[in-house]
Amino acid sequence: MSATEISPPHRPLITKSRVLWGMPVMLLWGYIAVALYMTGDGIEVAFLAKYVTQIGFTPKQAGMLFTIYGATAAISSWLSGVLAEVYGARRIMAIGTIWWALCHVAFLGLGLGQHSFPMMMLFYGLRGFAYPLFFYAFFFWIVQKTPDHRLASAIGWVWSMFTLGYGIIASFLPSWTIPAFGFMPTLWMSLAWVLAGGALACLTIREEPSEAAPLAAKVPLKDQLIEISRSLTLIVENRDIALALITRVICNLSLFGFPVIMPLFYTSPEVGFTMPEWLRIYGAFFLVQPVTNVVWGLIGDRIGWLRQMRWFGFVGCAMASLAFYFIPHLMPGNMFTAIIGALFLALTLNAFVPMGAIFPAIAPDHKGAAVSVQNLGGGLSNFLGPALATLFVTSYGTQGVVYIYAALYLLAAVITCFIRLNQPKGANAMEVFSAAKAAAVHEEMNDLGLQTQKS
Repeated sequence: MSATEISPPHRPLITKSRVLWGMPVMLLWGYIAVALYMTGDGIEVAFLAKYVTQIGFTPKQAGMLFTIYGATAAISSWLSGVLAEVYGARRIMAIGTIWWALCHVAFLGLGLGQHSFPMMMLFYGLRGFAYPLFFYAFFFWIVQKTPDHRLASAIGWVWSMFTLGYGIIASFLPSWTIPAFGFMPTLWMSLAWVLAGGALACLTIREEPSEAAPLAAKVPLKDQLIEISRSLTLIVENRDIALALITRVICNLSLFGFPVIMPLFYTSPEVGFTMPEWLRIYGAFFLVQPVTNVVWGLIGDRIGWLRQMRWFGFVGCAMASLAFYFIPHLMPGNMFTAIIGALFLALTLNAFVPMGAIFPAIAPDHKGAAVSVQNLGGGLSNFLGPALATLFVTSYGTQGVVYIYAALYLLAAVITCFIRLNQPKGANAMEVFSAAKAAAVHEEMNDLGLQTQKS
């Protein structure tokens, strides 16, 4: 059922979309575009570190690429919602597509093609700004276009498309294209996926004329950045938010750090897997996530979000990270046991499904700022996972990095014991997170409206 939000004169009218099976029909092609775009963005994740070392660079240098990428992606993730609000979601998605394409061509042509590490660092780092612009601008569009009571399912769909592209297709596809065509042609192929996704989203999604760059001419970007920076004060003012931020940073360390070191370890003579075999093991890690995300959401709502994350998430990830290393170490070349280890890791990492909900539940009077802190934690995890691997792999090896991740997971499990959370009764994690996302957007738009009136 479609509806139109009643807006004051200084706000553009936002047309809500009809919803089918939980997905806003108006944005259908955008969901497919996300899967295409994220396939292209994720193709190199599981093998880039291996290829970089094959052409003469050190594992530490390979890790530095992922670290700088994580840093720029974190910054972009934090600002992308603001930019989408100021300049319009379609424009930011188009910029994210063009930016990605230009930086990727330069990364391959001037960096990898010329074996120039400074150029590789420069353009791979710059490329890190691109995908959050595309993905989180579309995320903003979903919140804007979907009726609030259907937002949980709409957000669930976009994460499913993200996982389908970035996790499943992008993991399995190179396992066939690398043996057939090689590393560099596979990397060039990713450009086609991203351009296809960007073009599909920008050409097929209808945008109301009043929604295109609605505030760019009225509200300076500086005012928006000031508004967003207020989320940082919540970390200082709210002890539980600060503790939750630490756990948010730690929860995905292995997710972002393992692609730096595990391709080298699994394909080493010590373990004995080929690159296509490693990619299939890594693909199995993502293959179960669409199901386990739903299952863990149901379990967490029943047994408690923090309890689930403490025991099955953090303690579970500590054990699963060690298993992901020691299983192939003890049984080299055994695909079955290696896949079991990957599935164990996926199962425990997905136990963090309620993480997005605990931030607005801790600070219900500041949901917008709480969601911003949660996003900041995700970006910092994207940076810190590769950074720790890069920093310690030379001195302590893969095993040492895995021990560090496991220790941090156990530390986070202890920290959860000190977080005070009153879990809402009768509400599930996705509903709480989705409602908080909607509240964040609405608060931001209201603040902008007040600023516009004053100006």
